[in-house]
Amino acid sequence: MTTTVDTGDFTAWLRDFEGAALLRSTWGDPDWSAGARLEPALVRSLQRFQVGEAGDGAHLMDKARRAGDPVYAEAVRLFVAEEREHARLLGRLLEAAGAATICGHWTDAVFVRLRRILGLRTELMVLMLAEVVALGYYRAVRDGVLDLLAAEVAGRILADELRHVPFHRDRLRWSFRRSSLLSRAIASALWWALLAGVLAVVALDHGDALRGAGVSRTALAREVAGCFRGVVAEVMTR
Repeated sequence: MTTTVDTGDFTAWLRDFEGAALLRSTWGDPDWSAGARLEPALVRSLQRFQVGEAGDGAHLMDKARRAGDPVYAEAVRLFVAEEREHARLLGRLLEAAGAATICGHWTDAVFVRLRRILGLRTELMVLMLAEVVALGYYRAVRDGVLDLLAAEVAGRILADELRHVPFHRDRLRWSFRRSSLLSRAIASALWWALLAGVLAVVALDHGDALRGAGVSRTALAREVAGCFRGVVAEVMTR
């Protein structure tokens, strides 16, 4: 795929999201009738991730519109639609396992408040933390959980997350293009500090589920930090 980091042109990303939507409509849904057998720790973990995916994205879409780039704004709208689709898939997976979704969780409430503190760039920086964690989490579920339906759902979501990270990375790099080296260094340090806090929460909330998938808290933290290191370097390098 042609990169957009130098020009700020997000046409290629818009086409990418449109193509992904077409593929989803072609594939259809997993076979929910097969049912799912999930460990209680994984059920609790998926319930919390489902809440996080279920946001309406209104604030993000409004900020993207006000940024003045209609192509980027439309790509963000399709990104939000994919996140809603993730919430639907997780909800159906929980239903197939005989479990309910939950209305909310304190971690999601804190995360949403952080995202909305300032402008678009701050929201994307906080959102990126969730995206890099999601890469490690859904990969662990896809590869380590024995239930085939759960593995399929996690694989579908992971395929989208693998595109979401570079999409947000491109916009963030473009937004930092005129920032001084000092501003970049300060932003990087704060970004890493936030990631440390997020990883501590993930270890607390999802450690048992990850262990059931054969992934330790340390292993997930190492994977997420490695991915994030690359993102920070690409965003902050002139």
